[in-house]
Amino acid sequence: MNDSFVQAVRLVSAREIQARIRSKAFVVSALILIGMVVASIVVGGIVGKATADDTTPVAVVDGVSLPTTTGLDVTDSTSVADAERLVQNGDVDAAIVPSDDPLGYKVVGLDEAPTDVVSALSVTPRIELLDPDALPGGLVYLIAIAFGVVYFASAVTFGQSIAQSVVEEKSTRVVEILMSAISARALLAGKVLGNSVMAFAQIVAVAVAAVVTLAVTGQDNMFSMLGPSILWFVGFFAVGFVLIASLFAAAAVLVSRQEDVGSVTTPVMMLVMIPYILIIVAYNNPTVLGIMSYVPFSAPIGMPMRIFLGTAEWWEPILSLLIVVASVVVVVLVGARVYENALLRTGSRVKLTEALRG
Repeated sequence: MNDSFVQAVRLVSAREIQARIRSKAFVVSALILIGMVVASIVVGGIVGKATADDTTPVAVVDGVSLPTTTGLDVTDSTSVADAERLVQNGDVDAAIVPSDDPLGYKVVGLDEAPTDVVSALSVTPRIELLDPDALPGGLVYLIAIAFGVVYFASAVTFGQSIAQSVVEEKSTRVVEILMSAISARALLAGKVLGNSVMAFAQIVAVAVAAVVTLAVTGQDNMFSMLGPSILWFVGFFAVGFVLIASLFAAAAVLVSRQEDVGSVTTPVMMLVMIPYILIIVAYNNPTVLGIMSYVPFSAPIGMPMRIFLGTAEWWEPILSLLIVVASVVVVVLVGARVYENALLRTGSRVKLTEALRG
């Protein structure tokens, strides 16, 4: 690889990065994505804390023995009069006082039956969990959605930017001027590299925002559980996006009008959308997640999810990443051939077989 090629790639990459930074649409979409992640973590923390702290204040007279105090915020009272006074003042929702009933106590409310207290005192059977360390299904679903949305939004945003940039240069004949100074491969490499850097920067920003938000909101447990998954997600995306970017560029170079971009990039969009759909509908299916974690297009979602669930062996992320790297090499070589052979062909749509043959 000579110095002129490296210099050309560097120049094209810098131009792509500057174009993304100057784009208000890119800045706004990145801020919205980061805001969504931060908001979901904050809301999840508030809801989780509210659920944990969802107790009903009651006054209990000394000597009363309750079957359980789960869900109750108990205030001890020395007498029935003292307990009733707390109810009247609104300090507690109800008072539990001695009585001649078979239970040995009764519940005293102010102006309506304290159903929350009654429900908390109801006798329920002892519950035994066969898998006490299992993660809540709702939490797993939210994490799956988060990985899916971030992956899909970033891949589509930058992939479409590459496709539109390629077609714009062809339709305005700018590419002919560029080709007089640099090679087609250098132009493709610069586009892929520049957009990959920006996509990686956005993913890192989202990851940092998520980690900082977890730390600030005091969700230390979630921080320790999500940390390894987030790091692997960033790593997989950094490599996997090169594959996606190369496909978008190779697909877009087959046409010369912006109106035709959608028709050639639809197959690539489907390859990005399928993992997003699968992670939503089969987030708790070990077989589907296992397959996703080794397919290059879905590994950036499937493997981090398995790491989060604790179902992946230590060597599996490494093997999966090597498969993604190998796939990137193949796709980049094929994509470069298509790009080089179809870049200067304008007019009607170029068939893929013709672009491959040159």
